[in-house]
Amino acid sequence: MDLLRSLPLGLYLEEETWLHKLDPRVKFIWLMSFLTTYIYANNLWRVMLVVLLILATLISKIPARVWQQQMGQLLMLCLFVLVVAAISPDGLGISYQPRLPATEQATQPTATASPGSPAKTALSSQADKQGYSYMLFDKGPVKVTRRSWDLAIRLSTFFFTVIYSTNLYLLTTAPEEITTGIESLMQPLRKLNVPVTEITLTLTLSLRFIPLVLEEIQNLVRSVMTRAINWKKLGLKGAVKVWMLVAQRLLENLLLRAEQMANAMIVRGFTSPNEHKVRWHDLRIKTRDWVAIISLVLFWGVRIAIGTQV
Repeated sequence: MDLLRSLPLGLYLEEETWLHKLDPRVKFIWLMSFLTTYIYANNLWRVMLVVLLILATLISKIPARVWQQQMGQLLMLCLFVLVVAAISPDGLGISYQPRLPATEQATQPTATASPGSPAKTALSSQADKQGYSYMLFDKGPVKVTRRSWDLAIRLSTFFFTVIYSTNLYLLTTAPEEITTGIESLMQPLRKLNVPVTEITLTLTLSLRFIPLVLEEIQNLVRSVMTRAINWKKLGLKGAVKVWMLVAQRLLENLLLRAEQMANAMIVRGFTSPNEHKVRWHDLRIKTRDWVAIISLVLFWGVRIAIGTQV
């Protein structure tokens, strides 16, 4: 079990792809666009976001070993959410039945009317409308309505968009670039006495701390597995006690790592972010960044044109 490879959340991949070469500010704005265009969007746009993320991963030439397993597991999770939400009750709590009685439905289309008369036109249009059905699937206990199907698409695409877009951003952007880009975008907040530098420093330390957390969890799980504990003899109470001890040990190790990191900063003479500021990355807007910005404008134009929920 290797969490750092099978679950690469928040880890940076050192590769030379076109996504890595983009300015971190441009990529951050793209990330925010993916997370905000989902609001008040129709299902067509939500599915298009999923397809766009998959295409961006494929054409970026990121090694398949990095994203293949994670994307597959995430797609399986979203498919499970789609199925469960589709067959679940839609929450309306009503019984569905045709608006017209069965006898009237059978006799009304056979009403006599002269060809080309308004009555016949109205009957034909009404017959076309009778093809609409609120119940999409009804076989035994399994029922899928239009509302439950709409909710299922919303939930499944929401999970994929939020999780995979943020992970793709962290995968192709170094933590130092992320904090430098966010600090550059937050410069106007300095006029409001917002501690921008302190916020970006905290963000940098938190991003650096994520791999340490995964490593500690991995080591503790391996230590439990190597002891060959007989869980059947322990019972439920004994198993809970063991995992509580593991969680306590995990918290102690994480606090020890945090203390070691703080001591390392103190030894190096770190007093405050403003007095000990390190320039991590030189931000420059290049040609590829302008292409990404123009694509972002087109992205929002398509969102407004076809993605707005009616």
